[in-house]
Amino acid sequence: MARRYDTNDATDRATGLREAASAVRRGELVVLPTDTVYGIGADAFTSEAVADLLQAKGRGRNMPTPVLIGSPNTLHGLVTDFSEKAWELVDAFWPGALTLVARHQPSLQWDLGDTRGTVAVRMPLHPVAIELLTEVGPMAVSSANLTGHPAPEDCDAAQQMLGDSVSVYLDGGPTPGNVPSSIVDVTGAVPVLLREGAIPPDELRKVVPDLEVAN
Repeated sequence: MARRYDTNDATDRATGLREAASAVRRGELVVLPTDTVYGIGADAFTSEAVADLLQAKGRGRNMPTPVLIGSPNTLHGLVTDFSEKAWELVDAFWPGALTLVARHQPSLQWDLGDTRGTVAVRMPLHPVAIELLTEVGPMAVSSANLTGHPAPEDCDAAQQMLGDSVSVYLDGGPTPGNVPSSIVDVTGAVPVLLREGAIPPDELRKVVPDLEVAN
């Protein structure tokens, strides 16, 4: 039976974050608010939990799960060949609605799907998400919807779709909007915008003027 906690209530928030952290460590799924939409998350390093996440969404391995982190410093242990331009994007837009696709450290023992040696990583601008990520470390997080359905902007919508496949729901109220993060590939010499989202290309080009837009 899924448990749900109101993170706008101080007591419920403390209990909910503690229960969510315990669930993640047990390899279970949790739903959490972010600065874009609600996400369904699992320990990034527990392959079975990530597989459960994909199954709960009805999503295949061909659509790997992004990773959320609680601090830019965490990047040092996750990615390799991270360029100066990539760090400039981090400095300008994190925490926030920018996802960066980078090459992950070959030594990492994780299975996020068919990533071809890369990871899509983001630091969200939401206090509940940051607190949970700080407690448990990197989490595989995808939008908390069934594949093909709209990404949820409130906890009710997420719970209606995902039900008891999730152990803990953290209800932070409505999210600011349903605009997804912008995704920039920083694996090459020139950053490439893969998906236009909350941060428009003009804003990104103020930091990396040579940004290209994928066809």
